[in-house]
Amino acid sequence: MRDPVDWPTRDLVTHRADTTPDRTAMVAAESGAAVTYRELDAAVDAVAAEFDQRIDGTDPTVATLLPTRPAVGTLLFAAMRLGATLAPLNVELDAATLRAQCATVGADLLVCAPSTHDLATETATCPVVPVDDLPVTPDGTGADRETDVPPATLSRTDTQLVIFTSGTTSEPKGVRLTVGNLVASAVASSYRLGVLPTDRWLVCLPTYHMGGLAPFVRSALYGTAVVVQQSFDAAATQRVVAEHEVTGVSLVPTMLSRLLDAGWEPPSSLRFVLLGGGPASESLIERCRERGVPVCPTYGMTETASQIATARPETAFEHAGTVGQPLVFTDATVVADGEPCDPGERGEIAVDGPTVTPGYLGGDGAAFGEFGFRTGDLGYRDADGRLWVEGRVDDQIVTGGENVDASTVAAVVRDHPGVEDAAVVGLSDEEWGQRVAALVVGDVSPEIVRDHCAERLAPYEVPKTVRVTDVLPRTASGTVDRSAVRSRFAAADEASESTQ
Repeated sequence: MRDPVDWPTRDLVTHRADTTPDRTAMVAAESGAAVTYRELDAAVDAVAAEFDQRIDGTDPTVATLLPTRPAVGTLLFAAMRLGATLAPLNVELDAATLRAQCATVGADLLVCAPSTHDLATETATCPVVPVDDLPVTPDGTGADRETDVPPATLSRTDTQLVIFTSGTTSEPKGVRLTVGNLVASAVASSYRLGVLPTDRWLVCLPTYHMGGLAPFVRSALYGTAVVVQQSFDAAATQRVVAEHEVTGVSLVPTMLSRLLDAGWEPPSSLRFVLLGGGPASESLIERCRERGVPVCPTYGMTETASQIATARPETAFEHAGTVGQPLVFTDATVVADGEPCDPGERGEIAVDGPTVTPGYLGGDGAAFGEFGFRTGDLGYRDADGRLWVEGRVDDQIVTGGENVDASTVAAVVRDHPGVEDAAVVGLSDEEWGQRVAALVVGDVSPEIVRDHCAERLAPYEVPKTVRVTDVLPRTASGTVDRSAVRSRFAAADEASESTQ
């Protein structure tokens, strides 16, 4: 008998189709079309067979350039059945960055949508296939084909996903996530959030991020369903939650804030709102308490296959600002000067456990240390182990669930001929968690700077606030004083409010 720690040895849908074939696996929010695990199993088999015909060699990698659709789940499990790695690429990135990422993962095939076909052909370092040419419908079901692909024998150490943390740097960092990482994350999440046979997890986040992919893995493991909405919309998402009896949803603070602004009152069937992708303000958590929203602030990373720590609603309401205790199996250590911190002492957060990536493609640098993966996040834990996250060691900006490299944005701003110098920081923002702000020296207007950035950066990277100044504040050593930069923005905002 195989040691249970080696489980699973086959893809999750194969196991689920053997045990609960008639349970609902996926629901397309827009059409209402539902797919059982029996039907999903047939679709996965058909797509896996198609992949097998189109790809030569061993250890294949399938890259995707797809917006959020139920078919994404089918492709994920088809890759798992074939023993292939799936590499979801961000549809908002430029062709040069995507081309570098395709080369980095060594993609053997790139699957695109009609909306991304031109970008895919400009990007690809391998054959391109439109998703419409595969035996899978937009709702995730398969074509009526007789296929039988023997499920690959899986090891928990097999790389199943490669997800890029950022597409804006010259050397994209691809995170390797194994079968074991994904299963451990799903199991740990179930201990914190619970599982009911009738659960339905709404996916309205991009499925090229871990937050959008994780519910597919979890639901297949649990035997529950995912409801997939093509894109978030405050009014439409309210209807989806109610009409499809959604019990859980993953959101970033911007989304939740917009739902509340639209007057949302969650139905009694909703068990949790997993709120991640950036800091949640205390006022947002208080609004959830007043409105009866079962909010679960969470802290997670691509490198940990999603959740690291999660607060249940009672914890979030009683201890505003915390992301709760680390999940089962996960060790989170706050480190300063190479030593673990005492409760209340601030330092860098390091994470260890079975959800942590085995490493990056192309090398890890100083990413791992004595206490595990060095997150680059600053925070502290209290005497009861609750974790507070307070920022980034390198001052990375997290806005609307997207990571923004401040130095990359600053370099683009400086490329404008009218700009002499620039500093980019993240400012607290009720809607976005943080917003990108640029303090600029030069003969330019804020509008010119934003237009210049909009042509060269992803939409979430473009500075929402731009101010022009005579000189940047600097420390005694000559480096930009980032704290003083933020103070300049705060003073300007106060002055603006006082004149209104």
